[in-house]
Amino acid sequence: MLWLKKLMGRDDRFFDLLEAAADEAKASVDIFGRYLQALADGASPAKVDDLVHARRKEKRIRQEMTEALSRTFVTPLDREDIEALSFALYRIPKQVEKIVERISIYPGRVPHEAFRRQAELMLQASDAVVTMVRQLRGRLDIVKIRETNERLQFAEGEADKVMLALLKDLYNGDSNAKELVILGEIYEMIEQAVDRCRNAGNIVVQIALKDS
Repeated sequence: MLWLKKLMGRDDRFFDLLEAAADEAKASVDIFGRYLQALADGASPAKVDDLVHARRKEKRIRQEMTEALSRTFVTPLDREDIEALSFALYRIPKQVEKIVERISIYPGRVPHEAFRRQAELMLQASDAVVTMVRQLRGRLDIVKIRETNERLQFAEGEADKVMLALLKDLYNGDSNAKELVILGEIYEMIEQAVDRCRNAGNIVVQIALKDS
């Protein structure tokens, strides 16, 4: 019956919305990279306007997805899979916004160089998520999806290693207690953003295995 569901559920708006959500997730990561560069150039860490705007777009996309699901009887993918992936994508820019908010109120010197490698891995992970979501449209190729997911899993594993190295340096450095707590939390928050990309990728793999 899978072929019948696909035939009756050829509503591309769900793929459009999922792809838009993935694009916005990556856009938030791009903004984070530019934010770090601005800090490196001596700018004030107080501005978060771009991320707020990106989050508003992501919220609108998620709202449109909820409305589309409520109005559609047959969907091209299982309804619960669409909802799960939509929510997973929504959580990525939400996490990135929290990171920037936390950095923006940090009272000490922001160690932007320490965040740079984490930001690079976050970008690799979000780029893989965009690719994987786009691979859901049309004929599913589980081999290509798995190959992209391997890149995503590698980025997530590297993010874990980088976080541990940063924490080790922090614990063995001369930071005071306040700096140690705040920076440790931020390092972990950035690693969690990569985890959220991994979670979205895992859902795409599950969908591909089910519908291929």
